[in-house]
Amino acid sequence: MAKYTLSLEDDFNYDLIGLCSHQGDYRVCWSINERIGLRLQKSTEPYMVSGKKGAITSSHSLYEWFDEEENVNYYFIQNKNEGKFLVPEKAQIDFFLVIKDAGVVDVESLLGELRKISCVLTAFIFDPYELKSANKFIF
Repeated sequence: MAKYTLSLEDDFNYDLIGLCSHQGDYRVCWSINERIGLRLQKSTEPYMVSGKKGAITSSHSLYEWFDEEENVNYYFIQNKNEGKFLVPEKAQIDFFLVIKDAGVVDVESLLGELRKISCVLTAFIFDPYELKSANKFIF
C-alpha cells in the first residue's frame, strides 16, 4: 500500500513593515494617512487571533484600506493588546503595516516616508519567511 504525504509551502504575498511608536494606534494611523496619502480606516471588527481549538486568544486593533487604483490592500495592526502579542517574536514592535500584493508598492520608499513621521520612532522591513508567526498576516 502506497503512503502519500501532502506538503504545503508558505506563499506570503505581502510586504511587512514593523513600526515603533509611543503614540496610540489612532494617532499613528492618522499620521500615516496625512504623510503618505493612505486612507486607512478603523475596521468595524478587531483582528482576532484564535488558538488551535478555535478559541479566540487575543484581539488587536485593525485599520484597513483598499487602494482601487493600484489594487493593493493595506492593513495596520496593533502588535500588543492586553499583554498579548500578535507576533511574540517581535515584542519590541508596536504596529505592523501589511501591504497585500507584494511587489506593487516601492517598500523602501514607503519605509523612508514612514521614518519621517514625527510619532514614528523607527520602522523596519521584515521578511515574512523569517517569522514564525507570519501566517497570522494571511487575510
